[in-house]
Order: sequence, then C-alpha cells, then structure tokens
Amino acid sequence: MSSRRERRRRRVAPAPASGAGLLRFFEEESLGVKIGPRTLIILTIAFIIICVLIQFSI
Repeated sequence: MSSRRERRRRRVAPAPASGAGLLRFFEEESLGVKIGPRTLIILTIAFIIICVLIQFSI
C-alpha cells in the first residue's frame, strides 16, 4: 500500500533541469502594460510602414 506522499509525487511532474538549458516558467503576474501578440505585431508593422512613408516623403 502506498503512502499519501508517494501518491502525491506521482501526480506532480518533475521540474525540468536548468543545467540542460531549460528554464522553469512561473505563472506570476507582473506589473506593466499587457499587450497581446497580435496587437504587438500590428503595431510593429504599422510603425515600419510609417517609417517607410516618412523616408519617401523627405
């Protein structure tokens, strides 16, 4: 018969080894502006277009 501790260990996945180049990420919220990936890509493309238009207008 297995103890509670052994059963708990089986349910929890082991943490990846940080020495092998793998990192462990946490679900903590950080302060600051929250921007989604699509919004960031759209803003980046718009900024590039604006810079190109300014370059051609000068």
